[in-house]
Amino acid sequence: MDFSLTEEQQMIQDAAKQFADSELKPIAAELDKTGNRALLLEKLKHLAELGFMGINIDPNYGGTGAGTVAFSLAITELARGCASTATTTSVTNMVAEVIQAVGSEEQRQKYLPKICSGEYPAGSFCLTESGSGSDAAAMRTRAEKQGDEYVLNGSKLFISSAEFAGIFVVWAVTDPSAPKGKGITCFLVEAGTPGLIIGKAEDKMGQKASVTNEVSFDNCRIPASNMIGEEQRGFRIAAGELAGGRIGIGSLALGIGLEALDCARAYLHEREQFGKKLAQFQGLQWQLADKYTELEGARLMLLQAAWQKDAGLPFGPAASMGKLFASERANEACYLALQMHGGVGYTREYPLERMSRDVRITTIYEGTSEIQRLIIARYLLDVR
Repeated sequence: MDFSLTEEQQMIQDAAKQFADSELKPIAAELDKTGNRALLLEKLKHLAELGFMGINIDPNYGGTGAGTVAFSLAITELARGCASTATTTSVTNMVAEVIQAVGSEEQRQKYLPKICSGEYPAGSFCLTESGSGSDAAAMRTRAEKQGDEYVLNGSKLFISSAEFAGIFVVWAVTDPSAPKGKGITCFLVEAGTPGLIIGKAEDKMGQKASVTNEVSFDNCRIPASNMIGEEQRGFRIAAGELAGGRIGIGSLALGIGLEALDCARAYLHEREQFGKKLAQFQGLQWQLADKYTELEGARLMLLQAAWQKDAGLPFGPAASMGKLFASERANEACYLALQMHGGVGYTREYPLERMSRDVRITTIYEGTSEIQRLIIARYLLDVR
């Protein structure tokens, strides 16, 4: 079993690390404090120019074509610098992957180059609604066929990057009489389409520069050609792409957790109490060793899921396991790192309080930890 990275994967990991160190870490605190949209968009454009907005997209459409393992490695490194930027990058990559996987050739040619080049600053998923979060099949947004158009009506909640997304992947019910989850279809809606309404940005606990909005559709008319995939088979698309997104969010959590532990490790060498460095206290040594070990396990689980996806193998359960373990352990790592800093860890002088807020959402979005346990249990027990 060969655990070494390919030359391309190593180059992408190194490039992401360099970008995080030089471009993101110096501005992460400002983005958290001010949510500076212009500064975030500048960094997103630069990431697109470096090939990070289409890591698993065919070069024929402007992508890098480096695969899911490279995607995981890149998101981990970017998250070390700024979780908000990493989230936007991860979601935009997954929007591109949906279009590549189930879109028509015309749709791929039209939209993928715009995503990969940064012409579209980001892409957005419109799946979650106020009454259908974990239970996505209970959505109420409707799409009615009228001639050669579909008319969308409804509202989506907690949509990442909606303010500056160039393209929206939208799920809507096209057959209300079908059994739950069976009458859902997927569509592409371009920014600026009449009837597409972007609501105010949510005031969140963390990842403040990753803009999150309500998105509404008020008699929003789109060409029938903007349907993506097969009619009334959209829920299957959502389930498949959410599995890929879980590799991204698990990798993001891993990056935040590792950065927090690295901060704690450096601080233990600096701080003295009772006449010796904190690094000399066995209790702290063992706590640090445990958390690094757990995150190394998370890294291997995520890379295994990524490898399975690249190999064309079933990867859903592995992605859920990786996301569950990485996000839960990363939350623990951030809180431990903050605790090791003592009182200063609770101040904004150090980045631990931001990391602790940023990491919290990783156990919630792209499927809560509870939903991951449900998916894993159903796989193990073969029950529905």
